[in-house]
Amino acid sequence: MLAPAMSARSQQGFSLIELIAGIVVLAIALSLVTAVLGPLYIKSTDPWHQVRATELGQSMLNDIMSRSFDQQSPRSGSMLRCGESSAPACTVQNADGSWPADPGESAADNRLRFNDVDDFDNFTVNGSLLTNILAEDLADVYRSYQLTVSVSYAAAGEVGGISLASDQVKVITVTVRTPTGNELQFSSYKGNW
Repeated sequence: MLAPAMSARSQQGFSLIELIAGIVVLAIALSLVTAVLGPLYIKSTDPWHQVRATELGQSMLNDIMSRSFDQQSPRSGSMLRCGESSAPACTVQNADGSWPADPGESAADNRLRFNDVDDFDNFTVNGSLLTNILAEDLADVYRSYQLTVSVSYAAAGEVGGISLASDQVKVITVTVRTPTGNELQFSSYKGNW
């Protein structure tokens, strides 16, 4: 026995106009979805960049804090600090807030030659030029990052019940700019004791 012939209506497919309309609707839906998700892809890297910036900022602060308080600070473990009687005076900031250049050092020098915290003032470096303490290149890790350091004397006053003179504490601020444009600041105090 032969199967009944299928009707002409059940064999009919989509018309060209229906296909084009479907493609247009699909294209609009996909463009809306990608417009909403696109910014989320960019924002999804922010936590990763913040972790990297935190590593870099903390590492730089540790490097700076390992240096002497001042160019005049004795590095031999002497009991005298700069600014005390029978000791050389501490370095005085210029009127514009900058620090005088130490003999044999300049802002263009490699940071590995810096021996006190104020040598780092106005130190700015692009991530592609960063090196670690062993002078190993860190360009692959921090290529699009920017690092800036500022150093100044902390204001005189009382901190935690201790009265401080204006030349006893320096404030070190490290600012790290991520590739997405966010800036993270890290600060620390270096005391003359």
